[in-house]
Amino acid sequence: MKAVIVGAGIGGLATSIRLAKKGYEVEVFEQNNYLGGKLSVFEQEGFRFDAGPSLFTLPELVDDLVALQSEESTIKFPYKKLDESCRYFWEDGKRLTAYTSPKKFALEVEQVLGVPVKVVTDYIKNAEFKYEKSAKIFLEKSLHKRSTFLSKEILPALLSIYKFGLFESMNQVNESKLKHPKLVQLFNRFATYNGSSPYQAPGILTSIANLELNRGTFYPENGMYQITHTLAQVAESLGVKIHFNAGVEKILVENKVAKGIVVNGKISSADLVVSNMDIYPTYKKLLSDQKQPENILNQERSSSALIFYWGIEKEFGELGLHNIFFSDDYHQEFHNIFKTKTIAPDPTIYVNITSKHTPSDAPDGMENWFVMVNVPSNSGQDWDQLIPEIKKSVLKKLKRMLGIDIAQYIKTESILEPRTIESKTSSYQGALYGSSSNNRYSAFLRHPNFHPKIKGLYFSGGSVHPGGGIPLCLLSAKIIDDLSPSV
Repeated sequence: MKAVIVGAGIGGLATSIRLAKKGYEVEVFEQNNYLGGKLSVFEQEGFRFDAGPSLFTLPELVDDLVALQSEESTIKFPYKKLDESCRYFWEDGKRLTAYTSPKKFALEVEQVLGVPVKVVTDYIKNAEFKYEKSAKIFLEKSLHKRSTFLSKEILPALLSIYKFGLFESMNQVNESKLKHPKLVQLFNRFATYNGSSPYQAPGILTSIANLELNRGTFYPENGMYQITHTLAQVAESLGVKIHFNAGVEKILVENKVAKGIVVNGKISSADLVVSNMDIYPTYKKLLSDQKQPENILNQERSSSALIFYWGIEKEFGELGLHNIFFSDDYHQEFHNIFKTKTIAPDPTIYVNITSKHTPSDAPDGMENWFVMVNVPSNSGQDWDQLIPEIKKSVLKKLKRMLGIDIAQYIKTESILEPRTIESKTSSYQGALYGSSSNNRYSAFLRHPNFHPKIKGLYFSGGSVHPGGGIPLCLLSAKIIDDLSPSV
């Protein structure tokens, strides 16, 4: 049996590995001339930049895929666990390092913010409880199959559901448990991991903190693109064929059965079709002759990003791999993103510097800065006017908080913004995670990993169940493996 996959993002690559291991003949069709979708890489004037996702958790999900390589292959995926997850900076001069040991992190919080150790350790234990009780249902299985709700994991989860915070926002949970405004802000930040607002997203998402501050933050030996590169190696070891510059024009459906695709004007027949493309253009472009799930397609988009890739002619000892420079008014920032679709004048800034761990990513004495601001998805804003304004705000904020004018050290610059995110990755409106999770029912509102009416048609990646981010994209492939027929 043959399977064709639309898109070589990590969800598509992971799906290709699992289907090939299952015995399918697999071909992947990618519109670009490179792999990885958002998880790509580029070099500029001696600096190497991971273009997209920069946080790596749950490495065992990649390990599981590497273990599926052909018997004669010797593909390795080296990575290390980090002692710290992020360094936080506030305008009043407070600085805090979030360690990946809950006890060590709690001691740091007590020393910097005066919050008792037990408050933090109890919070992280609660986040772990929520994650462990809910993950096997909400993340690892289809929420659109009856068998999921008849599984042995469902009863313990249902008995604990009142503890999940489904009827409170993340912010309400955090204010109740943590009290201190800076600590609340720090834990509210985890809503951005799926492009949502902590003031709207349900409290169960406080479980995200478990991954970073309890399970740990990791770093691939050669940077984040190593994930993409390794998955492609494993896929090819299993006989998967990857085609570049291969824009898919249509998914062929006959009598409610997927029959293949049209790519560059030619038909590629298949017994099984998987779209790793964002669900919106999948329907609007590839399935335009099929009934459209308008309620799903019209859901609120997640946030997008404005990213400056800067080659910096200086080293900063006070910065780590991951750094956050908080705004003074976090609520206003998210109000702007999701309500008025604009950018706050003083946005929170994320700075990722992989040369801290991979020195070859920048010339000697220099650093590669990935500088990101959360912004609304593209709904017609004047980005040509907004981008220079935001850059000016970012540079002023960094100068205030670091005491150095960063602008004079920028040797080279590239920019990624909602319009180019959409054009490069087919992400509707440049939204990073498809729909937002600003709804207590959001887990159930995402498109399933299979088509309910068309046999042999499946969906992977961040815009469908279970959601965006590297771990969830990889889990979407596992769900398809569980749902698809054996060869």
